[in-house]
Amino acid sequence: MRLVLLFAVAFLFACSRQEPPAGDVTASVTTVVTPAASAFAPADTDWALHGNDWREQRYSTLDQVNRENVDQLGLAWSFDMYTQRGVEATPLVIDGVMYVTGTWSMVYALDARTGALKWFYDPQVDHSFLAKGCCDAVNRGVAYAAGKVIASTYDGRLVALDAKDGSVLWDVQTTDRDKPYTITGAPRIARDKVIIGNGGAELGVRGYVSAYAIATGEMVWRFYTVPGNPADGFENAAMEKAAATWTGKWWEWGGGGTAWDSMVYDPELDLLYVGVGNGSPWNARLRSPEGGDNLFLSSIIALRPDTGEYVWHYQTTPGETWDYTATQHIMLADLEIGGKPRKVLMQAPKNGFFYVLDRATGELLSAEKYGVVNWASHIDMATGRPVETPMARVFDGKNVSLPSNAGAHNWPAMAYNPGTGLVYIPTLVFPISFLEPTEDKDSKPGQGYWNVGFDRMGGSPPKIPNLGEILDKQFLGQLVAWDPVKQEARWKGPVSRPLLGGVLSTAGGLVFGAAGNDRLAAFDAATGAALWSTDTGNAAAAPVTYALDGVQYIAIAQGFGGGLASEGGPVAHDWNLKNISRVMAFRIGGSAELPAPRQDDRTMPEPAAVTADTAVVQRGEVVYHRHCGYCHGDGLRTGGVTPDLRWASPQVHDIWQDIVRGGVLESRGMVSFSKYVTEQDAEAIRQYVLSEANRLYAEQQPVDTAGAR
Repeated sequence: MRLVLLFAVAFLFACSRQEPPAGDVTASVTTVVTPAASAFAPADTDWALHGNDWREQRYSTLDQVNRENVDQLGLAWSFDMYTQRGVEATPLVIDGVMYVTGTWSMVYALDARTGALKWFYDPQVDHSFLAKGCCDAVNRGVAYAAGKVIASTYDGRLVALDAKDGSVLWDVQTTDRDKPYTITGAPRIARDKVIIGNGGAELGVRGYVSAYAIATGEMVWRFYTVPGNPADGFENAAMEKAAATWTGKWWEWGGGGTAWDSMVYDPELDLLYVGVGNGSPWNARLRSPEGGDNLFLSSIIALRPDTGEYVWHYQTTPGETWDYTATQHIMLADLEIGGKPRKVLMQAPKNGFFYVLDRATGELLSAEKYGVVNWASHIDMATGRPVETPMARVFDGKNVSLPSNAGAHNWPAMAYNPGTGLVYIPTLVFPISFLEPTEDKDSKPGQGYWNVGFDRMGGSPPKIPNLGEILDKQFLGQLVAWDPVKQEARWKGPVSRPLLGGVLSTAGGLVFGAAGNDRLAAFDAATGAALWSTDTGNAAAAPVTYALDGVQYIAIAQGFGGGLASEGGPVAHDWNLKNISRVMAFRIGGSAELPAPRQDDRTMPEPAAVTADTAVVQRGEVVYHRHCGYCHGDGLRTGGVTPDLRWASPQVHDIWQDIVRGGVLESRGMVSFSKYVTEQDAEAIRQYVLSEANRLYAEQQPVDTAGAR
């Protein structure tokens, strides 16, 4: 059985966006104020950093909401954002104001007591940048320093806003706009500097991380994460050292190594830790044909925050070829290891192993499997390297790799509770079968917007028997409570569909996080017992908590999107999510109600007939999966953020060539593919779409008692 290939996305066709409501800016806010349900009043408590404290443990000392009363949580207020796409932001709360980002890097400043909108900033991102990025126009949040709210934008900028009114203080471009760089990660603060990376490895770029002065926006330093063309010289000794671990002409492919998410500054050791991403292309055989570790792909790098000087690194996946990034949440802690206190760094990257490192030196202290893993048997503690299994690099479209490129843990943040000593990890199980390129064209750089070096025809959902049953049983999510000292699971939450949100832990003995079927849930931090949940109607990001006027709030942003919504469409297709970008805050005794969800009562019209022969339709299927499936889903199964092309109107079919090759919908994210798709192949794609549209239409027709349609 061949399973769906490649779970990452660069939504290319269209976007859904609503403009801010005219007139009263509080029109989209629902608020009900209720008395505090606790006898004590906590002091006002902010959530001022991305991970709450500089260690990014996502732990709060607030305990007004606790094991005994969490079942009394109710909605305090909600605010609907102006888009209907993915939301992955961690809100910040400072002096009673919540700063949260939504799709297209829009920034909302909300009254943290009521949800009323105080100000709104739209960076006016060019929507054609959808074609230059992976996994939707999401944003994971802002940074705050010196009265400034600092936001990253999808088109590669850093923007400093006045926290009082949202006015722009400075705006700098951190990337080359002519190359496929994007930014989805939250900036981090290191003393008087703001640190930012970028994305784009799937599309063929060279990764780097940069530091900018908070006061002026002036760039202070830049550190490249992989080497460039040796003929151009190396920026520093670290790049010269890294180049010795690459072969071939990797720079023609881009190299990758983008630092698209996790970074942490340690003021105790004055070190900045940066998680580095996957190779470009994914397929190591193409980018580095004679092998090699390919530093600093899939690595954690320690840098001096004042200069960007390299200090140490640890590589989680040498010669990575599965998109096993090390960009996942990096967390700092002080633990007793082997009877000695150690300042440690902890990470659960995509590859399925939980790493504990000495954060002063990069020494590996321990590493064990926290997820389902078949590419490596264990980590050799003598060398720090994984011991790969014999089938690890067999990419024949049949051999199943675990984890997939979605990882055993992805962008949703984990949390650490010093009271229990446990790390809470939202884990994934996504089987995948990679397929080596079957055409010479796919073995060369520059053959399309995406640059992964594998053949997407590893799976086409209509040809997989019992697809729904397979997805229900094999594409799973589970919250795991992990003991980082003993390197074992203490408890595991219920198995459900993939968990898409981050985790929060509190001194109230609680863990908050996304649960299956679109719920925000609270668990006992020590035992994993389910104590409370509420239907949010959607996927969620990372919860935070804060206190104002003696009341503790639990808040979360939500909005379904990201890679799973389109390129992972076969997984999400039947979830029937009512996608609303929304912020919600809960408190004991809250009694507000969410607005009624929109209802979709559309009926599929009868599509036009297929006019081409079987060979043309089959050609269309191949070209579609090479260029279109990243956005519109394998087998045309999309999660609902990008258009399901099987429903395309006759008007769309009438201007098909103008859309695919002419770029008439570029302003909506669908750029021209004229460099990569001929007129004949564009028509073949259309015939394939019509074939699948007629298949779907026939399936939806009622069946009479005799079994005839």
